[in-house]
Amino acid sequence: QVRLVESGGGLVQPGGSLRLSCKASGRVASIASMGWYRSAPGEQRVLVASISSNNIPLYADSAEGRFTISRDNAKNTVYLQMNSLKPEDSAVYYCRYSAVTTFWGQGIQVTVSS
Repeated sequence: QVRLVESGGGLVQPGGSLRLSCKASGRVASIASMGWYRSAPGEQRVLVASISSNNIPLYADSAEGRFTISRDNAKNTVYLQMNSLKPEDSAVYYCRYSAVTTFWGQGIQVTVSS
């Protein structure tokens, strides 16, 4: 079992920045990929960014150039640095851990509004 705890969400003005963190605990495998997904009201959960065990990132078009995903394997933590935030980035952001089994965090709210 793997537990994921997200932090760093909140309210930010358009153009601002936030840094999300997701710490994994339990039976964490070094080969796991980790990622961030988001779900806006009435919409499906979609990929924002993911990072492989050897630090290869993958970004959704909406995140490319504005968001940066990184991981610290020693801390079992994945980060999402979000810059130039837009109102359409407002959503619940979920951390995902994927190895043999996939686990999800509980989600954290990000609201971009003036």
